[in-house]
Amino acid sequence: MFESTPDLSVSTVAEIVRLALAPVFLLSGIGAFLNVLASRLSRIVDRSRDIEPMLLASRGTEHDRWITDLKILDRRMSLINWATGLSVTSAILTCLVVVLLFAANLVRTKLGSEIAWLFIASMLSIGAAFFIFLIETAVAARAVRVRTELLQHTVDDNG
Repeated sequence: MFESTPDLSVSTVAEIVRLALAPVFLLSGIGAFLNVLASRLSRIVDRSRDIEPMLLASRGTEHDRWITDLKILDRRMSLINWATGLSVTSAILTCLVVVLLFAANLVRTKLGSEIAWLFIASMLSIGAAFFIFLIETAVAARAVRVRTELLQHTVDDNG
């Protein structure tokens, strides 16, 4: 199973680095996606904090509208948190792929199947994160509608 003395020549290490380069670029992309998710979450939290005092000061239909807005923001926060968790899971699995690529080459063991399954799991995880992000953006787009009463509002010039 293990070779007694692994070849640690520069060319061997260079080959291992070459193999690990694609997953490392994937990690960079996942990091950029996590930045987008964190930015959206920050905006959602800021908006919910802005709504809180208006909700507490409101009554009737206005109060109901603020409650509806907060429920939508809460749903969006939940979706962003799921997408973030799945993205981080994908990043961890990708890190394991890189570690196993190095370990398998250094100790000359056959971990090809394990590496492949980890990479597949990583892709499924980031794919699910992208899908949840798509849902979150759809929820956000539906929530940003101009109220009908504002579209029909007119100003009386006889003031």
